Amino acid sequence: MAQSGVNEAVKELGNVDVDFRIPSDGQAATQRGMLDDLVAKGVDGIAVSVLDADNQTEFLNKIASQTLLITHDSDAPKSKRVCYIGTDNIAAGREAGKLIKEALPTGGKIMVFVGSMDVNNAKERFGGIKKELDGSNIEVIDVRTDDGDRSRAQKNVEDTLVKYPDIAALVGLWSYNGPAIVKAVAGAGKIGTVKVITFDEEDATLAGVAGGAIYGTVVQQPFEFGKQSISKMAKYLLGDKTALADGFMIVPTINIKKANVAEFKARLDKQLGK
Repeated sequence: MAQSGVNEAVKELGNVDVDFRIPSDGQAATQRGMLDDLVAKGVDGIAVSVLDADNQTEFLNKIASQTLLITHDSDAPKSKRVCYIGTDNIAAGREAGKLIKEALPTGGKIMVFVGSMDVNNAKERFGGIKKELDGSNIEVIDVRTDDGDRSRAQKNVEDTLVKYPDIAALVGLWSYNGPAIVKAVAGAGKIGTVKVITFDEEDATLAGVAGGAIYGTVVQQPFEFGKQSISKMAKYLLGDKTALADGFMIVPTINIKKANVAEFKARLDKQLGK
């Protein structure tokens, strides 16, 4: 989705070349090598979704001293990046917390799943969930991480369903966690019995919402992350310093449930040119 937004910005601007890269293993070290390579190539600006803010800040400051640096999707707030474009992840976590409370009106035990708790967006989403659930009858047992491995993500859910037969809900913080949770819950024959709350809009996640396997998903607008990152960097580099003057641009989330999933999917398909 972010790449589709980038492509839209490139099409509209007409004078921008973009190199869109994703770390194949989801590791900060791989991302570092990619950023070093881009700086060596002399790019005018970089927009990065930071994988390990605590341990990458010094490195990001080095990058920021050599080229225009903004963050999107996952921030490094202590770095010298010029701007963050993306979700207020604490607020997004609170929205997930609201969905959890709706799904479990009498309370219950839940487990949370994510690739890594080193990433700022994961920390903030989880923090927002805990804030929203504070004082409720809902108990967060723990967080299970998978380092971006989808097979391991599903195995974590399968293990949880066996170890905690009374689990009331499963919560996925990253996009691929939703489909992984649904596969595991379906395999255990617990669709509808165990509530599922997720983030983002993978096809399998939206299908899960439409079919009732997922109670709700908190969707970001990564299309806008990509589009606005390129558009605003281009304006900034062409002399309009007000384009990034605020230091952040918050793109709101949307809660998707069965009642509005079809409408949302139609809009998404239009953005993707389907």
